[in-house]
Amino acid sequence: MNTLKTVCLYCASSTQIAPEYFQAARQLGRLLAENGITLVNGAGSMGLMAESTNGCLEAGGQAIGIIPSFMVREGWCHTGMTRIIETDDMHQRQQLMAEMSDAAIVLPGGCGTLAELSELITWKQLGIYLKPIVFLNTLHYFDPLFTVLNQAAEQHFMRQEHLAAWTVADTPEEALRQARETPLWDTRIRRFAKI
Repeated sequence: MNTLKTVCLYCASSTQIAPEYFQAARQLGRLLAENGITLVNGAGSMGLMAESTNGCLEAGGQAIGIIPSFMVREGWCHTGMTRIIETDDMHQRQQLMAEMSDAAIVLPGGCGTLAELSELITWKQLGIYLKPIVFLNTLHYFDPLFTVLNQAAEQHFMRQEHLAAWTVADTPEEALRQARETPLWDTRIRRFAKI
């Protein structure tokens, strides 16, 4: 079992989504705080990023936000974060989010979330990122993506072994449990990577 001190939440900034997504994000933030785990996210002031942060802070937890300076200038930063780290660009933000956390939990999101997720999975295939990646599959949001990823493996665009690079949870409680119990990635798989 992994000793989690920090968990990065990748998630949407959209506000035009079903209430179930907000409820799951807030509950996950609360669970992190209750378990003494620091939340790391992109410091967004809206959507699931804000909701997870608010849930964490309301439960007495710590929340670290990592955000590019241009987003701060646009007023997109959650000003209540325990700590805010400004970066020069999106790439540095992604690097720090991965480095500063012991696991990643991916909540539903749009292109930005999917871009971060895709990079994280690629890093795992290459043996650069060894930590757990857990999908919180609220309302089965990610089911179409899993179909694409399974097809990629079936048609040899990626190896079947790489489908084990992530796990899937239906509830915040299960997502946290999987983040704790998933072992570090076996770097020997990297030698066989086809990407």
